[in-house]
Amino acid sequence: MTNPRAWRRSVLILIPTVVLVLTLAVCGGQDGTPADLFEPIYRVYQYVKTYFYQPDLIDDQQALYGAMKGIVRELGDPYSEFLDPEEKATFDQSLAGEFSGVGIEITLENGILTVITPLVGSPAEAAGMRAGDRILFIDGVSTEGKTLTDSALKIRGEIGTPVVLTVLREEGTIEDVTIVRDLIVVEPIQYEERNDGDIAYIRILRFEPETTIALDQALGTFSLDTISGLILDLRNNAGGLMSEAISVANRFVDRDEVVLITEDRLSGRRQYYSRGNLIRNLPVAVLINRGTASAAEILAGALRDNDMAILVGEKTYGKGVFQQLIDFSDGS
Repeated sequence: MTNPRAWRRSVLILIPTVVLVLTLAVCGGQDGTPADLFEPIYRVYQYVKTYFYQPDLIDDQQALYGAMKGIVRELGDPYSEFLDPEEKATFDQSLAGEFSGVGIEITLENGILTVITPLVGSPAEAAGMRAGDRILFIDGVSTEGKTLTDSALKIRGEIGTPVVLTVLREEGTIEDVTIVRDLIVVEPIQYEERNDGDIAYIRILRFEPETTIALDQALGTFSLDTISGLILDLRNNAGGLMSEAISVANRFVDRDEVVLITEDRLSGRRQYYSRGNLIRNLPVAVLINRGTASAAEILAGALRDNDMAILVGEKTYGKGVFQQLIDFSDGS
């Protein structure tokens, strides 16, 4: 059964997990960069302002944002993107409000818009979208050269309206998939008893700020002293907050064991330790598939590497990096 919490939180699961601004370790500038390196950009701007035959078309602010987008785009990193204030507001709203969408997590693989996973119970899942599908066209418009945000905003739309995604399946066939947009409501945790109450089943769908709280509530409904084992289902969990993955790992991994190791250019190597599990060491099976990504991989790896669980399923997505959101004063 689904956790019947009254405080269910609605989230648009269309803005991709990978839309955060910079893959961590990309810093503001390298030593030795000439102070006048970007001076030619201003000269180009001046030439445009002076010579372009339709000066009314020049929007100074958008020109600046375009240059900033170009700098980040040239990184060639699918996890890094500059968001102007409108795009940033849309991203923030997608994490906190109710929006229409189709319920897919997307990324760029070798520059091609690719589905990480359709969300459980979403219109995309019902329409037959699969992990690994490559989205070639959105309503007949090519996705080639588009950013994740560009594509995400095109897929979004009003509830009840259709969107046609032209997808290349992994077996080589090309299909048009019509999906009717709907309100995407995702609760981070689902749970139930199985095998006459002998097994606890918990499915984590997303690592949001409330995920650990919801997990604790779910664990509180089981007779943990008498059950024989626990199934933790991370299939088609595209991730979320790294902090929540670490927090959830604390519920299962013994005290002072390492649950995550990160390394970046600014902070170097950092280890995150468990503060001590809250339940007895039950046999745990973690279900995974190729739609298990990002924060979900952190949790799965922490449990497996500390011998707290076995992994059952298939090779996971394999993200391997984490991101930092950098806010600017103008809302970008």
